[in-house]
Amino acid sequence: MSQNHDARDPIFALSDELVEAFAAQCPAHATLAGVPCDDGAWNDWSPSGAASWAATLASFQERLRSLPAPSPGAEARWGRLARRVMSDYLDERLDDFRHGEHLRDLNNIESAFQHLRMVFDLMDVRSAAGWEAVASRLATLPEACERYRASLEEGRRTGQVVARRQVLAVLSQARHQAGEGSFFLTLPAAYEASGVATDAGRARLAAGAEGVRAAFSALAGYLEQIYLPSAREADAVGEERYLRLARRFLGASIDPIETYAWGWSEVHAIEAQMARLAAEIRPGASLPEVIALLKTDPARCAHSADEFLRVMAERQRKALAELDGVHFDIPVPLRQIDVRLAPPGGALGAYYVPPSDGFKRPGTIWYAPGDKQQFPLYDEITTAYHEGFPGHHLQCALQVYLDDRLSRLHRFLVMYSGHAEGWALYAEQLMYELGYFERPEYVLGMLAAKLMRAYRVALDIGMHLELPIPRDAPLHAGAPWSYDIAVEYLHQRAFLTVDHARSEATRYLGWPGQAISYKVGERVVLQLREELRRLQGEAFDLKAFHARVIGSGSVGLDHLREIVLEDAAAGAAG
Repeated sequence: MSQNHDARDPIFALSDELVEAFAAQCPAHATLAGVPCDDGAWNDWSPSGAASWAATLASFQERLRSLPAPSPGAEARWGRLARRVMSDYLDERLDDFRHGEHLRDLNNIESAFQHLRMVFDLMDVRSAAGWEAVASRLATLPEACERYRASLEEGRRTGQVVARRQVLAVLSQARHQAGEGSFFLTLPAAYEASGVATDAGRARLAAGAEGVRAAFSALAGYLEQIYLPSAREADAVGEERYLRLARRFLGASIDPIETYAWGWSEVHAIEAQMARLAAEIRPGASLPEVIALLKTDPARCAHSADEFLRVMAERQRKALAELDGVHFDIPVPLRQIDVRLAPPGGALGAYYVPPSDGFKRPGTIWYAPGDKQQFPLYDEITTAYHEGFPGHHLQCALQVYLDDRLSRLHRFLVMYSGHAEGWALYAEQLMYELGYFERPEYVLGMLAAKLMRAYRVALDIGMHLELPIPRDAPLHAGAPWSYDIAVEYLHQRAFLTVDHARSEATRYLGWPGQAISYKVGERVVLQLREELRRLQGEAFDLKAFHARVIGSGSVGLDHLREIVLEDAAAGAAG
C-alpha cells in the first residue's frame, strides 16, 4: 500500500481529520470499523453526546464547502471522488439526526444495543494491553448503557419510539446477556488462554463481567417496565420514512410499486428454476421434499461446528487461489480471511467484518447457526462466496487496502448496503457462471438464497407500505401483509426454519429498507454488466468490469453507475 493520490488536494487531509474526530467521539464504532482509537472507551450515546457529534459533523460540512474547487482532469479524479463521498456521508448522517433516528436506535440486529456486545468480538485478546482495554470497557459499560437508555427515553418522551416487536426482541437478547449463558462469562477462560493473565486482571475481569450482566438486567427492566408500554403497536413505518431510509442504504431512489412488482416477478422466475432442478435431484419428489432431504441427509451435512468451519474455510482458500489474476487482482493482505462462530444470543445467519487499518485484524466471516447439531451444506456454499471471497471480503478488504486512491473516511467509514450486498449477491451468480457449484444441490442452494432475497423485496416493501399481497401469490393472495404471514412465506416458500423465519421477519420490520438492498443492488450490477457488453462488444473484459465496480470503494448505486459508465466512455475514447 502506498499514498499515491494527489496529496495536494486538501480533501484528503480533511478526511483524515474527520476519521480522527470519529475515533475520539465514537470509539466503540471505531473499533468495529478497524480504526485505531482508545479501545477502552465508549461512544456517548446520550442525547447530549449525539448533539455533540452532530455539531462536529456540521463543522466538517462547512469546512468541506469552503475548500477550493478541485482540479479538472483525470489526474484529480480521486480528489473529486473523496469530496463527493465525504459530502454524501455528512449529508446522510446529519439527515438522520434531523429526523431523530438516534432516538429510536433499537432493533433486533443492528443498533447500539448489539454494538455494546459485538465490539468485544473485535478487540485484541492476545496482549496484556488488549486485555487492559477489555477490562476498561467492561468497567464502563454500565455507564454506556445508561447513556444509551437516556436517548431511548428522550425518544419515548417525544413519541419517537420503535414497535413492540423490536423491544421484545432486544429484551430477549438483554436477558440472555444478563443470564447464565452470557457471552461475558466466557471472557475469563479466554483471558487464561491468552497467557498474560494476572491475579489483578482476573479480579477486574470477574468484577467487570458481573457489572455488565447487572447493566443488561437493568436495561431489560427499563425496556419491559417503562419503554414497552409506550412502544408502537404497528410494525410498518410508512412510505415517507421507508423511502428515506431505503435511499440511505441504496444511494439511489426507487419506485416502490415498480420494485415491489419486480420482486414478485423474480420470485416466480426463481421458483420455476428451483422446481426444474429439484426434479433432476430427486425425480418425482416435490421441491419442499427435496429441500427437506438436503437439510436432513447426513451425507450432505457437516456434523460439527469445527467440521463446518473447515469446509467453509477450504472454499475460501480454493476460490482465492484459482481466481487470483484471472478474474481479479488480489493484493497479498487480502489473501487471509478468518472463518469463525459468532457468540450465541444474537440474530441468526452469517455476517462479515472487514479488516482493520493495516490489516492487523483480518477480514472475518462470522456464522450464527443457533442450536444446530448438524450443518446442511446445500445452501452454505453460496453463503461462503457471498460473505467471503469474491463477495464481501474482496470488496470490503480491497476498500481498506486502496489507500493510494481512496480517502481514509471512504476506506473505513463508508459502506452502502446496495453496493456491498449487490456485489456479494452478484458474486454468488458469478461463481455459478464460473462452475464453482459442482453439485446440483449447491446450485439449488444458490437459487434458494436468491429466492429469499427476492422475497425480501416483496416482504420489506409490502409490510412497511402496507401493500396487498398480489392476486397470483401462492399464499394469502389479496390479503394485507402481517408479521405472521411474512413468517409463513419465509418458512414455507423460502424454506427457512421457523426460528430463522421469525428472526428474518423481525429484522425487516426493525431495519426498514435494508433487506431490499441485495436484489436491488444485484439488479444494478447485472444491468451495468450487460450495458457494458453492448457498448464494448468483443472488447468487453470481465476482469476490468469487476475492477470498475469495486475499485472505487463503496458508493451509492447512482454514483456507481456514473463511475462504471464514465470509465467505459474514457476507455473507448482512449
